[in-house]
Amino acid sequence: MHTYVIYDIKSDRTRKKVSEACLDHGLVRIQYSAFLGDINSTRRNSLEKNLIQELGKQSGKIEIIAVCEKDFQQRSIIEPQSE
Repeated sequence: MHTYVIYDIKSDRTRKKVSEACLDHGLVRIQYSAFLGDINSTRRNSLEKNLIQELGKQSGKIEIIAVCEKDFQQRSIIEPQSE
């Protein structure tokens, strides 16, 4: 299932650890604080546990959003066309 991870974390150190955890679990960066990947529920649960540990008591918020294939295919990507 496609999985988005988006976060807003103040601490540079914690933000770096969260981004590394996302990469380690097979996600790719799609924005500065957003990752996307096609991972199964076992890997998603592992990622969630890892992210809970990395955030700890730090100020911030992390959202993990699972999207089925049908809904993922209906997404829109808007970006300028290169000339």
